[in-house]
Amino acid sequence: MKTLQTAFFLFVFVPLVNSAPPIQQESLQFYEYDTDVTMGSLIQQDYEMQSKDIRKDGTNVSLDTSLRLQGDDSEQNAPPTKDTNLPTCLLCVCLSGSVYCEEIDIEAVPPLPKETAYLYARFNKIKRIAVADFADIPTLRRIDFSGNRIEEIEDGAFSKLLLLEELSLAENRLLKLPVLPPKLTTFNANQNRIKSRGIKANAFKKLTNLAYLYLGHNALESVPLNLPESLRILHLQYNNITTITDDTFCKSNNTRYIRTSMDEIRMEGNPIVLAKHVNAFSCLRTLPVGTYY
Repeated sequence: MKTLQTAFFLFVFVPLVNSAPPIQQESLQFYEYDTDVTMGSLIQQDYEMQSKDIRKDGTNVSLDTSLRLQGDDSEQNAPPTKDTNLPTCLLCVCLSGSVYCEEIDIEAVPPLPKETAYLYARFNKIKRIAVADFADIPTLRRIDFSGNRIEEIEDGAFSKLLLLEELSLAENRLLKLPVLPPKLTTFNANQNRIKSRGIKANAFKKLTNLAYLYLGHNALESVPLNLPESLRILHLQYNNITTITDDTFCKSNNTRYIRTSMDEIRMEGNPIVLAKHVNAFSCLRTLPVGTYY
C-alpha cells in the first residue's frame, strides 16, 4: 500500500514542479517609499515620455518625486527658490519692529505685523502702492521702496502714517508725488520721471519738519513752490529746470529775510544759468551748486 501511495505522489506532483517557469531576471523591482528605487525598462520609458505616474501601494508618485527618492546629493546643494506666497515673516526678516524684504522679487507690499516701525523693501518688483497696504500700520516711522517699479500710489496711501519720518521712493517710475504725511523729515524721490505738473503747489508747505528733500534726476522744469523753512538739504540736480524767481527761495518783499536752515542746494545738470538770477539767492547763506556762465 505504501508503494502505491509513493508512486501516485511521484506521478501527480513531480511533473508540476518541473514545469514551473524559471524566474525572469528582467522583472520590475519596487522598494519601500523612502529607499532607492530600481526601475525597469517600462519606468525608464515613462520617465522619457514625462507623461505618467508610478503607482505604488495604492499611492500615485509623480516622476519628479520618484527621482528625488533616489537621493541625488547634487539636488541637496541646489539653491532654494523664492516663494513669494510665504507668510511675511518667513518670506522677509522680522526683527524688533523692523521688516526686511529686500531683493526677494515681491510685486506688492506684503501684509505687515501691526507693530512694524521700519519697512525696508528695496530692489523688488513692486509696481503699485495701495491705501490698504498701510491702513492698519500707524506705527511706521521709516519706509524704503528704493529700486522698485512703482508707477502709481493711491491717494491717501500714506495719510494715516502720522508717525512716518523717512520715506524713500528713489529709483522708481513715478510721474507725480503722493500726498506726504505731516511729520516727514526726509523724502527721497531721486531717479524717477517726475515733472513739475506732478507736484502740487502746496505739496511741501505743511511739512514743517522736512529737512532733507531729494528730487534729483527727474524731469522737473521748475523748482517746487512753497518750500518749508525747516529745509536744510535740497537736491534738484539733473532735471530740466530753466528758470527760477526771486520768491523761489527768498521773499522778494522782505529784503531782510534770511533762510537760516538751508545748507545745500544742488542744481548742476540743469539748463539754467544761475548767474542770471542772482536776486533769487540773496537770502541764502551759500550759493547753489550749478552752472553760472
